[in-house]
Amino acid sequence: MNTKYAALAATLALSLTALAGTASAADQASPKEKCYGVSLAGQNDCAAGPGTSCAATAVADYQGDAWVLVDKGTCTTIKTPKGFGSLTEQK
Repeated sequence: MNTKYAALAATLALSLTALAGTASAADQASPKEKCYGVSLAGQNDCAAGPGTSCAATAVADYQGDAWVLVDKGTCTTIKTPKGFGSLTEQK
Protein backbone atom coordinates (compact mmCIF):
# COMPACT_ATOMS: atom_id res chain seq x y z
CA MET A 1 0.00 0.00 0.00
CA ASN A 2 2.84 2.43 0.76
CA THR A 3 4.22 1.83 -2.73
CA LYS A 4 0.96 3.05 -4.28
CA TYR A 5 1.07 6.26 -2.23
CA ALA A 6 4.71 6.83 -3.05
CA ALA A 7 4.01 6.42 -6.76
CA LEU A 8 1.02 8.76 -6.53
CA ALA A 9 3.06 11.36 -4.65
CA ALA A 10 5.86 11.16 -7.23
CA THR A 11 3.41 11.58 -10.10
CA LEU A 12 1.78 14.56 -8.40
CA ALA A 13 5.16 16.18 -7.74
CA LEU A 14 6.20 15.75 -11.39
CA SER A 15 2.90 17.21 -12.59
CA LEU A 16 3.22 20.25 -10.34
CA THR A 17 6.81 20.80 -11.43
CA ALA A 18 5.80 20.66 -15.09
CA LEU A 19 2.97 23.13 -14.51
CA ALA A 20 5.23 25.55 -12.64
CA GLY A 21 7.79 25.42 -15.43
CA THR A 22 5.12 26.15 -18.03
CA ALA A 23 3.81 29.17 -16.12
CA SER A 24 7.29 30.62 -15.73
CA ALA A 25 8.03 30.20 -19.42
CA ALA A 26 4.73 31.89 -20.34
CA ASP A 27 5.43 34.83 -18.02
CA GLN A 28 8.90 35.32 -19.46
CA ALA A 29 7.67 35.06 -23.03
CA SER A 30 5.08 37.84 -22.75
CA PRO A 31 6.41 41.14 -24.14
CA LYS A 32 7.12 43.84 -21.57
CA GLU A 33 7.57 47.61 -21.68
CA LYS A 34 8.93 50.27 -19.33
CA CYS A 35 6.18 52.13 -17.51
CA TYR A 36 7.06 55.35 -15.69
CA GLY A 37 5.27 56.78 -12.69
CA VAL A 38 3.47 53.68 -11.44
CA SER A 39 5.86 52.09 -8.94
CA LEU A 40 5.77 52.52 -5.20
CA ALA A 41 8.80 53.90 -3.35
CA GLY A 42 11.62 51.37 -3.39
CA GLN A 43 9.86 49.06 -5.84
CA ASN A 44 11.01 50.46 -9.19
CA ASP A 45 13.00 48.39 -11.67
CA CYS A 46 15.31 51.23 -12.74
CA ALA A 47 15.87 54.88 -13.80
CA ALA A 48 15.04 56.72 -10.58
CA GLY A 49 17.03 59.82 -11.40
CA PRO A 50 20.47 61.26 -10.71
CA GLY A 51 22.35 59.88 -7.75
CA THR A 52 20.54 56.54 -7.71
CA SER A 53 22.02 53.15 -8.44
CA CYS A 54 18.90 51.84 -10.17
CA ALA A 55 16.45 49.19 -8.99
CA ALA A 56 14.59 49.81 -5.73
CA THR A 57 15.84 53.40 -5.43
CA ALA A 58 12.66 55.42 -5.99
CA VAL A 59 12.14 57.59 -2.91
CA ALA A 60 8.48 58.43 -3.53
CA ASP A 61 5.38 56.57 -4.69
CA TYR A 62 4.56 57.10 -8.38
CA GLN A 63 7.87 58.88 -9.04
CA GLY A 64 7.86 60.09 -12.65
CA ASP A 65 11.49 59.22 -13.39
CA ALA A 66 11.26 55.64 -12.08
CA TRP A 67 9.93 52.76 -14.15
CA VAL A 68 8.83 49.14 -13.79
CA LEU A 69 8.35 46.52 -16.48
CA VAL A 70 4.70 45.80 -17.23
CA ASP A 71 2.92 43.75 -19.88
CA LYS A 72 3.15 45.52 -23.23
CA GLY A 73 0.09 47.64 -23.94
CA THR A 74 -0.99 48.05 -20.30
CA CYS A 75 1.16 50.95 -19.08
CA THR A 76 -1.07 53.86 -20.06
CA THR A 77 -4.12 52.12 -18.55
CA ILE A 78 -2.58 51.89 -15.06
CA LYS A 79 -4.24 54.56 -12.93
CA THR A 80 -2.46 56.04 -9.91
CA PRO A 81 -3.36 58.93 -7.57
CA LYS A 82 -1.10 61.08 -9.78
CA GLY A 83 -2.67 60.06 -13.10
CA PHE A 84 -1.90 57.28 -15.56
CA GLY A 85 1.31 55.42 -16.30
CA SER A 86 3.54 56.84 -19.03
CA LEU A 87 5.81 55.31 -21.65
CA THR A 88 8.19 58.25 -21.20
CA GLU A 89 9.90 59.74 -18.18
CA GLN A 90 7.90 62.40 -16.38
CA LYS A 91 9.68 65.34 -14.72
